[in-house]
Amino acid sequence: MYTKEIEITLAQLAKDLLKHQQQQTLLHSIDETLEALRRVISYNDWRYYVQSDPVLSDYEYDQLFTWLKKLEQERPDLISPDSPTQRVAKGLTKEFVTVQHLVPMLSLENSYNADDLIDWDRKAREASGLQEIEYCIEPKFDGASISLIYENDRLTRGATRGDGIAGEDITTNIRQIRSIPLSASFSKYGIHQIEIRGEVLINKNTFKAFNDKRIAENQPPLANPRNAASGSLRMVDPNEVAKRGLEAFLYHMSFHTMEAGQEEPDAIKTHSGTLDLLSTLGFRSPAKEKKVVKGVQAVIDYCLQFETERDNLPYEIDGMVIKVNDYALQDKLGMTTHHPRWAIAYKFKARQATSRLRAVEFQVGRTGSITPVAKIDPVHIGGVTVSSISLFNEDVIREKDLKLGDMVLVERAGDVIPYIVKSVADLRTGEEKDIVFPTVCPVCSDQLVKPEGESVWRCTNINCEAQVVERMIHFVSKDAMDIKSFGESNVRKFYAQGLMKDIPGIYELDFEKIGAMEGFGKKSLSNLQTAIEQSKAQPLHRLIFGLGIRYVGETTAKTLANAVTNIMDLRHWTEEQILALEDIGPKVAGAIRVFFTNDDNIHMLEKLASLGINMTNTKSERHTGGNLADQTFLFTGTLHKLKRSDAEEMVEQQGGKIMSGVSSKLNYLVVGEDAGSKLEKAKKINTIRIITEDEFLEMIK
Repeated sequence: MYTKEIEITLAQLAKDLLKHQQQQTLLHSIDETLEALRRVISYNDWRYYVQSDPVLSDYEYDQLFTWLKKLEQERPDLISPDSPTQRVAKGLTKEFVTVQHLVPMLSLENSYNADDLIDWDRKAREASGLQEIEYCIEPKFDGASISLIYENDRLTRGATRGDGIAGEDITTNIRQIRSIPLSASFSKYGIHQIEIRGEVLINKNTFKAFNDKRIAENQPPLANPRNAASGSLRMVDPNEVAKRGLEAFLYHMSFHTMEAGQEEPDAIKTHSGTLDLLSTLGFRSPAKEKKVVKGVQAVIDYCLQFETERDNLPYEIDGMVIKVNDYALQDKLGMTTHHPRWAIAYKFKARQATSRLRAVEFQVGRTGSITPVAKIDPVHIGGVTVSSISLFNEDVIREKDLKLGDMVLVERAGDVIPYIVKSVADLRTGEEKDIVFPTVCPVCSDQLVKPEGESVWRCTNINCEAQVVERMIHFVSKDAMDIKSFGESNVRKFYAQGLMKDIPGIYELDFEKIGAMEGFGKKSLSNLQTAIEQSKAQPLHRLIFGLGIRYVGETTAKTLANAVTNIMDLRHWTEEQILALEDIGPKVAGAIRVFFTNDDNIHMLEKLASLGINMTNTKSERHTGGNLADQTFLFTGTLHKLKRSDAEEMVEQQGGKIMSGVSSKLNYLVVGEDAGSKLEKAKKINTIRIITEDEFLEMIK
């Protein structure tokens, strides 16, 4: 962006401006002075926020910035849209409008070891017909994805990733990030419009300082840099965004158009060339961190080398991204509906750290299951502070030989879910104590039972306060009765205030009393009332799932709903009749039978019926026509274009059936992002066809 000669000129110009500012005189004219101030301030922004090497002191910078604002106030007709003063936002953002990306932001295929990379390289070579491919490798930043559009050299739009097809317009907040230029000289290369992708993140030191300040002000610290960056981008007050110290790396050109008569420059014919170009134009890109290599072995070597250095970086990364370097070859390889074939992410090994196991708390779930939760000294793992870890059940404690006071090895599986790998027995002092599993419920003091063949202890008192609250939380949840504006915090709050004591109580709330509570304005109260009222008409399968019957998931709930006319019919069903339903085994049938022969549960259902909740099946006839007639489907992983429930509804509307698990009866497994054990199991059954979300959408057209 700046040659040595230009930098010397700008440094001298800064001195001249400071001298004139002190004398309150212009260089020659106001136009020339304004242009000089903008150039010098933009140059120092680049040196400070991109190069981390400022040329002006904070005091000198503030002097020049204040002078620029004063001159622009005197001559508002001379204000330029890309002036440094125009970063500062006026007022709050009322809403974030959804905007379409020029090119979809696809996810990357993930790899976790050298074998995955070798297999990916093989496919790329076979598809290209080449013996060896040139790759560009760069860090995989752990932040919030963004898309920027520049037209005629000026930043015109910034958006979040959203669902990959469209995101939220956050241009005002993007302008607060000083490492993102408000203008860049793309026109020097003949580029008229360009869409570039990147990641917004928070420097580790900035994040720590920000949290230290929050703690000093008795505010809760933010969980991790990634979530902090993502949340900051959607703050309604841009001035608060500016205070977060966000940084941005731009690393991909997704779309561009050339000016009339201009040919595409060599600089943007390769991915590495684009990174260099972005750096030259003043963006913070991984131009220094990238490496261009030939062959997959060199890729593997660089990934392994970089993994050892990840902790030395000032920002969080969770892997490396490998891309075919030549854009023409990228076009030839193309992409699936889910990910490009010319790029892959290599994920680093899970993070580990050691900490002291201080205590174990025992939590009661909605079905009475007792879950031990380890409380450890807070430890920072992969950008997240971990202090609580589920131990699942008593057997896990025994198998890992855990004791209170142990030093334990903690890992974040997939850099997400923390768990204890083992105790470090060699460091024991003899003062450690055995973890004593309770024999009575920690909430209601009823005797715990452990059914034969199970590893979980349970409280069988269905009136146990903890179970009651958890059942209500489940009942109002998105996949059950979907009562918007309710949520876990409101369930706990209303229960603690005595406003409701069971599931029917949700429909008997005293809204006058709620309106007098802090945090409930007229609009939020109205929204809650409307959501509760609308939930009364939810289809029967949602009610059945919302009841929280043990082992009954969404698929089984639909099977039960389609088998009856009214939910009360299930009171008279025998276990044999339930077993005759598809995909219901003895364990599930037994649990259903126990639920519908319990007088308390029947009384609850009768109360719900009297309150107007739908108890009948309005979809008793199964669709037999459609593109998917008699085909079976199962969804796994995170879908980006559809809600899981909507996708399952589409299958049924087209005559297909939803399965509850992977078996030889399954025809299609629809795989979303971060698919787990179901995918691995399906790969071992040759008759199951594994497809992506987009391939599924194509099927149902």
